Amino acid sequence: MSITSKHPNAEGDFKDHPCPGIDAIIESKSRDLGGFAVRRLLPSTQVKKVGPWVFFDHMGPAHLKKGEGLDVRPHPHINLATVTYLFEGEILHRDSLGSVQSILPGDINLMVAGKGIVHSERSPLRCRKEEHRLHGLQLWLALPKAQQEIEPMFYHYPKTEIPSTVVDDVTIRVMMGQAYGLQSPVQCYTSTLYLEAHLKAGQTLIVPEHVEQRAVYVAKGCLEVSGVKLDAYSMTVFKANCPIQLKALEDTQIALIGGEPMEDRYIWWNFVSDSKERIEQAKQDWLTGKFPAIPNDDLEFIPLPK
Repeated sequence: MSITSKHPNAEGDFKDHPCPGIDAIIESKSRDLGGFAVRRLLPSTQVKKVGPWVFFDHMGPAHLKKGEGLDVRPHPHINLATVTYLFEGEILHRDSLGSVQSILPGDINLMVAGKGIVHSERSPLRCRKEEHRLHGLQLWLALPKAQQEIEPMFYHYPKTEIPSTVVDDVTIRVMMGQAYGLQSPVQCYTSTLYLEAHLKAGQTLIVPEHVEQRAVYVAKGCLEVSGVKLDAYSMTVFKANCPIQLKALEDTQIALIGGEPMEDRYIWWNFVSDSKERIEQAKQDWLTGKFPAIPNDDLEFIPLPK
């Protein structure tokens, strides 16, 4: 979603923490994009990625008036996969493959850019006819080096296809990867973990240890880990091979991400690659119109940032 990635610099503040088990606590900075709040957690000043996850934005919650809507004009991506997940509202996804898909709360929208793709994200016309809300997360996965230039692909997984379970009375959805005895059907290209959980005040949850890098984002509420309070809109990165138990201090909604370590990536605007030269090529391709167009949404576009 280019609305959240107009500049190559990181947004989150980084705090070292002496607590055993915690590598870092990242406090997000909120930006108001015309009444639409966006909080960026990854990349931050010190934490560039967690496993294959190189980008993490929390969008909203936004209350949109009648006649208003999200309009993220066509923009390009390379060498990554975007993952869009909504808590509230609806987004209409279009891309240069010809995909047209409404994203609803609970769905997983996976767009694999590979060698290059263009997409737009807009509020459907029916939503604009009345007041509505929009709230969700958008994440980017870096593709493994050997698969960075694969053919672009688009996958959509309805809410009903995402497995869920209850562990110690905590409701958990396994969006990507495997955990708690469940395997998500969502396509993965490397070891990847993405969970959503809802904890009531006083409930606890053991964080899976089968992946080396792990982080928890508090989308709502407040957690405690080893006596450390983790506030809403913060991301906490955990040490490898360290048992972690989360405790909810109030009703709390979390996103847990992770995976095995991945080589460093360069990030500039909407481009992610292990090669600076590849990013420079993508810049020129966008400037000269070499990226494919989106059918029925090719009259405008987001220009390359200066």
